Amino acid sequence: MLYLFSSVNRYWAPWPPLPAFINSHLGDLLTLPLELTLLLWVMRRYYFRCPSFVLPGAWIISTWVVIAVWFELLLPHFNPKVIADPLDVVAYTVGGLIFWRWMNQSAQE
Repeated sequence: MLYLFSSVNRYWAPWPPLPAFINSHLGDLLTLPLELTLLLWVMRRYYFRCPSFVLPGAWIISTWVVIAVWFELLLPHFNPKVIADPLDVVAYTVGGLIFWRWMNQSAQE
């Protein structure tokens, strides 16, 4: 279903293309908040079974490092269609900070 929507949006959409910022950096900005929120939910629900659990800062930083190194350092060497962009690393950083500051809260507060 997502592939169908993406194809329609890319080739047959009657609306104009999205601005460059949205196409290039918004996804990178939202990557860590979305992934870490999913991880936080899984850890609270199935592993710790504790709604007050919050992700340690080391987990957030290590997720940022893995994502940044993989997508901006290693993957461009293996796939010529992928381009390394230092602004993506900045977007990952801002997304990680957004998650750490506002989203990584205890569920019992």
